[in-house]
Amino acid sequence: MAERERRLTPPYGGVFVARTRVMTADDMQRATKRMAHEIIERNQGLDDVVVIGLQTGGVPLAARLCEALERIDGTDVPVGCLDVAFYRDDIGLRPVLPETVTDIPCDLDGRTVVLVDDVLFTGRTIRAALDALSDYGRARAVQLAVMVDRGHRELPIRPDYVGKNLPTRRDEVVDVTSEGVDLGEMVK
Repeated sequence: MAERERRLTPPYGGVFVARTRVMTADDMQRATKRMAHEIIERNQGLDDVVVIGLQTGGVPLAARLCEALERIDGTDVPVGCLDVAFYRDDIGLRPVLPETVTDIPCDLDGRTVVLVDDVLFTGRTIRAALDALSDYGRARAVQLAVMVDRGHRELPIRPDYVGKNLPTRRDEVVDVTSEGVDLGEMVK
């Protein structure tokens, strides 16, 4: 879980306590490689594909996904990052900490954008990302890649590429790091 989200998750300023490791670093590497193959297959190559990681948890995953795409296909795929803090629909309900940057490496008009995030939960962050992307051009298509889909959707959003489907309780927390994916809770 990214530090910004950790500070914003009730209880505010709580500590994440892992209960179970559900994916190891090797599991994540295999899932990333599988998703890369799926992206290449679905898009019939990587022409006009750009990968955008959502701040903060999706950025390192987007970089790893681009590395896997290049190893498999030999194509250098543009990779960027997107901060959606000011596009969220809960901007008045929780603190906004715009401390990350948006860096879109190319014009998105006519391109296929693969949005990458660490965990898909309610779908509200992805809705905000779709709004933010429209400020950078009109993509031909937007696809979604997530390492963990934990369910509990509040909006009709479905990922195209998933590392692991992980049914959870609403009060559980999923923490994605380079060492793996942990399931646990926030405690004060």
